[in-house]
Amino acid sequence: MTARGADGRLPWWATAILMPVLNVAVALALSALVILLIGEDPVGALGTMVVGAFGSGTGIGYTLYYATSLIFTGLAVAIAFHGGLFNIGAEGQAYIGGLGVGLACLALGGWPWWLALPVTVLAAMAFGGFWGLVPGWLQAYRGSHVVITTIMFNFIASALMVYLLVNWLIRPGQMSPESREIDPSLFLPKADEMLGALGLEVANSPLNLSFLLALLACVAVWLYVWHTRPGFALRTVGANEDAARYAGIDPKHVIIITMALSGGLAGLLGVNEIQGVQHRLLLNFPAGLGFTGIAVALMGRGHPAGIVPAAILFGALYQGGAELAFEYQTISPELVIVIQGVVILFAGALEHLFRPALLALFARRGKTKPVEA
Repeated sequence: MTARGADGRLPWWATAILMPVLNVAVALALSALVILLIGEDPVGALGTMVVGAFGSGTGIGYTLYYATSLIFTGLAVAIAFHGGLFNIGAEGQAYIGGLGVGLACLALGGWPWWLALPVTVLAAMAFGGFWGLVPGWLQAYRGSHVVITTIMFNFIASALMVYLLVNWLIRPGQMSPESREIDPSLFLPKADEMLGALGLEVANSPLNLSFLLALLACVAVWLYVWHTRPGFALRTVGANEDAARYAGIDPKHVIIITMALSGGLAGLLGVNEIQGVQHRLLLNFPAGLGFTGIAVALMGRGHPAGIVPAAILFGALYQGGAELAFEYQTISPELVIVIQGVVILFAGALEHLFRPALLALFARRGKTKPVEA
């Protein structure tokens, strides 16, 4: 947001940069206190997380690999935000999008990856988009709140995947509920392979071509939301449905399209996970990244330029947390989840915690006047 003088708003840099930095700093300080209470060195532990996430080529690769999926789910939640919708179903939409990718890959055995990629991207967006479109239609035409329906659709997606993998897609003669491996010709190139072809040696990691696809999705969302007529209609409905209706915009149509686009973006997680890394359909491959995408969208202020660094931050928490649990015997994986949860808490639910104090600070400096929320 830009400074508006007497209207009580913060400068854009305070909202977009300063507040997220303060939230993360306080979250890390609380995490350090927890680590201190269990008898470990908090500086050393947090340093291990940073080194684990960014201190090696492998660590950076894993961080960006997690960030790739979080960019997709963060964009999915953000585009719904701009339409005035709270999509909590990115987890289920990513799950069903991955189903579309897996089915496409199983059907396209022998195709080169570059020829199959447009098909798998369309399959991911179609399956995930359908899983988002239905809750959108239910809200637009039946009054069912999208928060409730998207939560329910997460459970339905999980149950559907269990049924399909156990009864239909499981590889014959196998006990674990997984499909057969897709044809190696469909594997997306990994970062070390692509950079190696250019003469650059990097460490092996799951990071693959999907990262570039995620960055392209950021550009596409930015162009759509802020530089097209449908994007203007989306933001108008999100700001005021009555005003949008008065301007000749059909809110029901916008809601359905917005949820379909949101689900389609979440479904692209399946390209990274199924075609890029796992190379088979399996249970629980989104691993909660759809829910973390909510915090990514909030910390990124719903803008692609903010979602990318927020996704990298949470990707670093995933990778650094794994290194922390490995290096410190007294720090369990559950405690690492607590640290991640504290960051999510301050980045999400408490994102405006410091806004009153910052308003008062800027008021004392004569740059703005505090107003009541």
